Amino acid sequence: MVSLEFQRQIEGYGLTTANILYRIPDHPKVLQTYVWQAYDLAPVFPELKRFLAFWERELEGPLHSVRVAHHRLIDPRGVRMASAEIVLH
Repeated sequence: MVSLEFQRQIEGYGLTTANILYRIPDHPKVLQTYVWQAYDLAPVFPELKRFLAFWERELEGPLHSVRVAHHRLIDPRGVRMASAEIVLH
């Protein structure tokens, strides 16, 4: 059984980290940091966009800025076909 994370990596998803700065509702001049991390598909970033839409819709802290880093953990060079299979009992 293949994990969902591994299957997504094979499909092209990579680890995405977003550093989100937002304003505290009671103190609008103060910025707070939130780090979000998930597997996402660059350059479209559908998961990050979904999260940010949720943030703007449900949370009170208005967004100031979002910095994104993305890295594919598995690329075509990292996947090879096995030449043999050995089974031990």
